[in-house]
Amino acid sequence: MRYIDAFNHFFPKAIWERMLASEGAARDIGSRMRGIPAIYDLDERFRVMDQFGHHDYSQVISLGMPPLEALGTPEESLELARLGNDGMAELVRDYPDRFAGFVASLPMNAPELAVREAERAFTELGANGLQIHSNVNGAPLDEERFFPIFEAAARHGKPVLLHPSRGSSMPDYATEDKSRYEIWWTFGWPYETSAAMARLVFSGFMDRLPKLKVLAHHLGAMVPYFEGRVGPGWDQLGKRTTDEDLSGVLKRLKRRPAEYFKDFYADTAVFGSRPATICGLEYYGEDKVLFASDSPFDPERGPGYIRDTIAILESLDLSQEARDKISFRNAQALFGLTR
Repeated sequence: MRYIDAFNHFFPKAIWERMLASEGAARDIGSRMRGIPAIYDLDERFRVMDQFGHHDYSQVISLGMPPLEALGTPEESLELARLGNDGMAELVRDYPDRFAGFVASLPMNAPELAVREAERAFTELGANGLQIHSNVNGAPLDEERFFPIFEAAARHGKPVLLHPSRGSSMPDYATEDKSRYEIWWTFGWPYETSAAMARLVFSGFMDRLPKLKVLAHHLGAMVPYFEGRVGPGWDQLGKRTTDEDLSGVLKRLKRRPAEYFKDFYADTAVFGSRPATICGLEYYGEDKVLFASDSPFDPERGPGYIRDTIAILESLDLSQEARDKISFRNAQALFGLTR
């Protein structure tokens, strides 16, 4: 069986060494990531991938956390983006059987620079998409300054991969100053993705860019499970609000909110959960779901989520056509892969 892993993470050598040599946040991230060799050590990465040699297994790679815009000034973020994107392109060129493609990262704290880097990544490096996080240093993605970045992706026919971003500094309760028990990650990240999806819908971005393709990481986050709230619930937008007139929002949209959420793509990176996989597949359908593992962030630091996700998919009662779509054909189509 063939598998193209659509969402997993790696740091090419040049950006990795630059992070370790820098001061502040980038260096701290690099130090923490040293405990996961498969995210920066190519030999270790190949050892992990070789465990699936009985499959035709390859990856579409993207940088790991944190967002580059959180690591410094716009100029510093651009330098890291260029190093990362150049390194990704080199890996895809040198190891085409390992890496089917790559998703570019951008200095989102400087939207004009981000657009130029996206154009360079698409036209010079052959990038297969863009990775954008669910907020930009706390700012929502539907701010007008970010629209040209989404416009660039749509113009080139390449997807935006939406990755959650949230830290412990965002508290769970108004009376506290930080999140506890890693709630910011376990429940906060799915909320982040879902909120970003909603802002793209209700802002009109998706109406303005009908060819835009967005993949919501981790099987669309909260959306499949909350289908009733997204559907009949949001059909009543404004009924629960007394301090603001929302009556014009639904009138401005060309379709029901629920229909836009069905337009998103999603991936199977749900940390080995069979019920979540079934729910997401039922919601999005076989044409909108891509196999992905989120490797190497499993407890085994590489192979665990790949193995578990493959096992779940192989346990499901799917037609061969549906199985092929989810495992590799949807990735080929979405990313424009030639193999």
